[in-house]
Amino acid sequence: MAFRFDRPTHWSFKAGQFVDITLVNPSETDSEGNVRGFSLASAPDEETLLLATRMRDTAFKRSLAAALPETEFKIEGPFGDFSLHHETRRPAVMIAGGIGITSFRSMVLGATHRKLKHRIVLFYFNRRLEDAPFLEELQLLESRNPYYRLIAVMIQPERSRRGWGGETGHLSEAMLKSYLNDLDSPIYYVAGPAPMVEGIREVLNSAGIDKDDVRTEEFAGY
Repeated sequence: MAFRFDRPTHWSFKAGQFVDITLVNPSETDSEGNVRGFSLASAPDEETLLLATRMRDTAFKRSLAAALPETEFKIEGPFGDFSLHHETRRPAVMIAGGIGITSFRSMVLGATHRKLKHRIVLFYFNRRLEDAPFLEELQLLESRNPYYRLIAVMIQPERSRRGWGGETGHLSEAMLKSYLNDLDSPIYYVAGPAPMVEGIREVLNSAGIDKDDVRTEEFAGY
């Protein structure tokens, strides 16, 4: 589910950063508490703040899903330095798993709005089409940003009710080389569940990518 919040007055952030959201006087609570960290899916120049999350059966997620307009939440932040590098001569290779796409929606949309000249290649992994938040929007952004390319990858396309003729499988050195002219020049960004992030680190390490050129953001617990 995705949630939009009014943006606090005179409040700014960098694309890719996250915030802590606190429920104010919730109707229920549990042992996991009333605070969650969320990467901002919105770009810095959008009027509202956009969050997206996989829903679980917790008091926090139930309260969030049931919230009516005008419900107040406490927002703290922004935090983190998971943001697009400044040097435009080095491409950005973004690798997202599932809901880890939120940080990259923010970055790609922000770069498009600002007309940045970073070459951006986004690998977006999901089990099937139905599991891919923001996919259509990210596809449409290719027509607005000549420096950006999306490679959507389905790991289990046979489970989808819709046909899929695009890339399939898991990330490999061969897949990287089929889309990238040079594996050494980009800065790599990886976001998704912790096991997925660790697996991608291993692939990049095996491909000879310098660990200093790899930046990661792990999404734990959803």
